[in-house]
Amino acid sequence: MTEPTIQENKELSLLEALVPALFLIALLAYNIVWKDGGWLGDYSNHYILLMAGGVAAIVGLFNKVSLGLMIAEVWENLRSVFTPLMILLLVGALAGTWMMSGIVPSMVYYGMQILNPTIFLAASVIICTIISLATGSSWTTTATVGIALIGIAGAMGISLGMAAGAIISGAYFGDKMSPLSDTTNLAPAMAGGELFSHIRYMANTTIPSIIITLIVFIALGFMADSNGQLNENTVINDMLLEKFHITPWLFVVPVIVVGVIMMKVKPILALTIGALLGALCTIIFQPQVIQELTGSTELGVSDYFSATIKSLFSGTQLSLPAFVESSDLPEKLKDKLPDLLSGKGMHGMLWTIYLIIAAMVFGGVMDGIGALARITKSLLSMAKTTFGLFASTVASCLALNITASDQYLAIVVPGKMFKKAYEDKGLAPENLSRTLEDSGTVTSVLIPWNTCGAYQSGVLGVGVGEYFVYAIFNWLSPIMTLIFAAFSIKIKQAVVK
Repeated sequence: MTEPTIQENKELSLLEALVPALFLIALLAYNIVWKDGGWLGDYSNHYILLMAGGVAAIVGLFNKVSLGLMIAEVWENLRSVFTPLMILLLVGALAGTWMMSGIVPSMVYYGMQILNPTIFLAASVIICTIISLATGSSWTTTATVGIALIGIAGAMGISLGMAAGAIISGAYFGDKMSPLSDTTNLAPAMAGGELFSHIRYMANTTIPSIIITLIVFIALGFMADSNGQLNENTVINDMLLEKFHITPWLFVVPVIVVGVIMMKVKPILALTIGALLGALCTIIFQPQVIQELTGSTELGVSDYFSATIKSLFSGTQLSLPAFVESSDLPEKLKDKLPDLLSGKGMHGMLWTIYLIIAAMVFGGVMDGIGALARITKSLLSMAKTTFGLFASTVASCLALNITASDQYLAIVVPGKMFKKAYEDKGLAPENLSRTLEDSGTVTSVLIPWNTCGAYQSGVLGVGVGEYFVYAIFNWLSPIMTLIFAAFSIKIKQAVVK
């Protein structure tokens, strides 16, 4: 990514810088706590972000910031998320074709035979860790194996919040530690360090965090209620076998996609290949699905084309078999089963895309009026001790994830602002780069309107509020880095030249 500029405004006070953020948090709290998220309809959070952006613009105008500068910063923000938005559309297309082609149903079918509720959560962490380490991308991990694991969790009756937390924990561990990850390269670049030294130093806090995460998920697995699971699995497997042609040959497609990404092919191209291969597999393996989608008994070229377009763009939904409706499955589980027979398509990602655009408008205005730099500088001024410096960095990254709505800015802005402070205290750059990753990279997914939070909740179909508590690795990481700082554990001193 191109390194963003940071706007400063000496006339802006800390209180003025905080007013838009406090306005945003207050309205979001009102919407969630008192209006159950429906204050302004389905797009409540989008409107609230835009209103907070309007408040920020008013603050800027009162402090002699030109409207042109604010618009320019908003435009820069929107340009910066063009690729992520394209990825989101392609993830929707991939999810649609992978569902209709039987790829995800096959993963669910075989996964339910291999994984049981006791080991599912811990296994999800490990699987996502491996894929994310190999690809360097938490986004790709959740868009491929994450979708399948969520499907398995729904079929097993496991809490989707728990499953999403396990998936995200593993995905962000791999993203954070992989040399292929963009944030893993960005953090040492901002701190003035070296990539592999940064990764080795980061392992000191990251490995304990993931071990604790695994222990918690193992414990949660043993507490899972598996009564009646055999009967439920039988009904669900019968449903999948009736609706799809289940075969391990379909696993070739996700293997190809992961392999292509490991070869450093751009995610947009890799996801396009995955979506098109999914569409091809629908034509080859699932003619009965095409018949249901088109209502045709004798399939022609136009039927294949129509079904493919539906799965790629508008999304699809197959009907539940009659025996499932009449089965004695718990109603809560029955309500989730249609998800195993539906594909989002690009249309299913529009809510998330609109949320990211609204967040970028808010973040762009906040940057344009100098609020982001003002908040960060105020936190820096409170860093009187070594622990205070680490704590201020963590607080700055969290504040930027909330106000700028972007994990890259949450790394770049504190990285630039705090670099000299770490040097003045005789600390090696690895201290700053590790703290940026521990608190900037991994917490971005915990903010609903942050690009990462919006993306992951959109892809997995689980709200941030549902998985927040269970994304253990993500909220534990900044705590772990503060514990290390408080007790002076593995605090590397700068080499005196």
